[in-house]
Amino acid sequence: MSEKINVIELQNLELKLGYSFQNISLLNQALTHRSFGSVHNERLEYLGDSILGMIIAKDLYDRFPKCPEGDLTRMRSTLVRETTLAELAREFGIGNCLRLGPGELKTGGFRRDSLIADAVESIIGAMFIDTNEDFPRVRQVVLSWFASRLQTIKPDVNQKDHKSTLQELLQSMHKPLPIYKVENIKGTDNDQIFVVSATVEGVPVQTGEGSSRRRAEQEAAGLVLDYFEKNSKK
Repeated sequence: MSEKINVIELQNLELKLGYSFQNISLLNQALTHRSFGSVHNERLEYLGDSILGMIIAKDLYDRFPKCPEGDLTRMRSTLVRETTLAELAREFGIGNCLRLGPGELKTGGFRRDSLIADAVESIIGAMFIDTNEDFPRVRQVVLSWFASRLQTIKPDVNQKDHKSTLQELLQSMHKPLPIYKVENIKGTDNDQIFVVSATVEGVPVQTGEGSSRRRAEQEAAGLVLDYFEKNSKK
């Protein structure tokens, strides 16, 4: 989180990733947010996003030979979505290694799902370049990260997003659909954080945050679902 990332922290991160960089500056760049300086991780994120999608798509294709395209797409979306990547980032401790500008440091950017999830994709892009485009090597590393999730994911399990799941639940309960409202927009024009509330009959108002209105709505809907789940057990 500081201007200079401790070498020991980078080495610990490499151990958790299961990959040692030949060019450590690529890892530094992958961990650098645009708020820190002109050399940042957005291009690496763009590259890593495409590589990750391909790796997961091919593994699911091989793992579920009888699955139709729709089920494969839903499972892939579940595995590569922001919340899943943020979980991985926290397992690796990526937030502690991010290089952020003063504004992001002040607002706790190292904890934000969008920033740490983007860093996971950036690291994948950085590995691809560092290996001289050795796709099989990168694929091996990335699949090791997702091993437990790939083993437990099932095509017949609901992979719908939070908003769709909540809508179906409320319809089954004959309740009005949720009302989403943008309560606040924080940050700069280039790095906005949306704060959105979800109002549902019989549930305390839940508030989510995200780098887009859609992501914030999804988080708020997820909190409503959590409320229903906790209170159904009482």
